[in-house]
Amino acid sequence: MAINENTRRFGTEPAPSLITWVHVVYALHSLSILIGVTIAATIVGAFVFGLPSIVAVIISYVKRDEARGTWLESHFRWQIRTFWFALVWCVLGGMLFLTIVGIPLALAVFFGAGLWAIYRIVRGWLGLRDRRPMYAA
Repeated sequence: MAINENTRRFGTEPAPSLITWVHVVYALHSLSILIGVTIAATIVGAFVFGLPSIVAVIISYVKRDEARGTWLESHFRWQIRTFWFALVWCVLGGMLFLTIVGIPLALAVFFGAGLWAIYRIVRGWLGLRDRRPMYAA
């Protein structure tokens, strides 16, 4: 059902190997989140600065051209935007952390950005499982 709808909407069914690559990228981002939950000071810090997520965003940039014109293109865009917006939140939180007054707000930013990153990876991976494109930024 969803395969036909996506094929009709996007015109091309992606190669199975490309679907595997999207799973790999979500798995790498999930590994970074798991590292953040178990080891690092913040989830979002591990997500942005962890090696698994850095490798994941590089893969997303390399593979997104292969996905052009398919519903998987939206997943690569979703993953790339998740990484860069998380980085922006880390920079904002870091700047707030430099001031003594801003430390509580910085911790709230780090916590909120960590929850947001978890949400984005879970929502994206569930969309991939259901073979649905990701529409929201």
